[in-house]
Amino acid sequence: MAATAPASPPPPHIPVLLRPLLAAVAPVSGHWLDGTFGAGGYTRALLEAGADRVTAVDRDPSVFGLAEPWAADYGDRLRLVEGTFGALDTYVQAPLDGVVLDLGVSSMQLDEAARGFSFRAEGPLDMRMGGAGVTAAEIVATASEAALADILFHYGEERAARRIARAIVRARDEAPVETTRQLAQIVEAVLPRAKPGQAHPATRSFQALRIAVNDEYRELADGLEAAERALTPGGKLAVVTFHSIEDRMAKRFLQQRSGAGGQGSRHAPAQAQTAPAFDILTRRAVTPEPRELAENPRARSAKLRVARRTSAPAGPCDRTKLGMPVLPRKGSTH
Repeated sequence: MAATAPASPPPPHIPVLLRPLLAAVAPVSGHWLDGTFGAGGYTRALLEAGADRVTAVDRDPSVFGLAEPWAADYGDRLRLVEGTFGALDTYVQAPLDGVVLDLGVSSMQLDEAARGFSFRAEGPLDMRMGGAGVTAAEIVATASEAALADILFHYGEERAARRIARAIVRARDEAPVETTRQLAQIVEAVLPRAKPGQAHPATRSFQALRIAVNDEYRELADGLEAAERALTPGGKLAVVTFHSIEDRMAKRFLQQRSGAGGQGSRHAPAQAQTAPAFDILTRRAVTPEPRELAENPRARSAKLRVARRTSAPAGPCDRTKLGMPVLPRKGSTH
């Protein structure tokens, strides 16, 4: 049923790829789950597009306080749940008609210096999306040089991982590395100065530590499997990613679970085929149009993939085929 738009201020950030996402999942109806609530942009759009109700999940409890000025306008059509989207199927009792996952750190978290996600402002080296668990400062302080290099290389695709890890260890031997600016300066000192238009030298290092702190790749694999279990036949799964590894994992999961992952070769014979659990609706990843990039430059790396659930039974994916980075040494994140 269609909803009336409540009279309230706009969310403090712009949902990425919202227009193409709504077009790809239309018509919107039934019960949806937004696994990364954030500022509520996708949730509100789904409710206003026709969702009967939305279960909105986020591991960061602070976001629900920001939603108080408008959440009550939707009454029992909106349910807020503190948790991780890797367990999304445990938060609902009936099958879902749609699941949306907007991955990565939100613009609100980047803009809040006290959260420690960004090298652009001074703040504690935290990076936790929720309030529990190890911080980035603890990893930087306790991980071995080899473990730090593994994190930077496998999670951030940083080619200078060993050089940066060595510099971090030298710096922490002299004084604790506890702030975002300290870490950014350490990385900047050992890498070439960025040319105009290039990303900041510390971008990949900060990404890698954030992913390690929040165990984001395992969470993504868990969430994709949970969405498969939770969706009703005909239900839609929409995933918005922001870097190559996330997109590769989402792409390979959908290929594998739709039966489009290849038929093997004489060296690696095809496995017994099972009924596909998804039909892929976006054969190629959807990227932002020039209009959206002009409105929201942070959307430049975003990609959208959408699939529709079939009636086949849910099953686990082969995670070894997702291209999910795995740290080679035990204890690399602690």
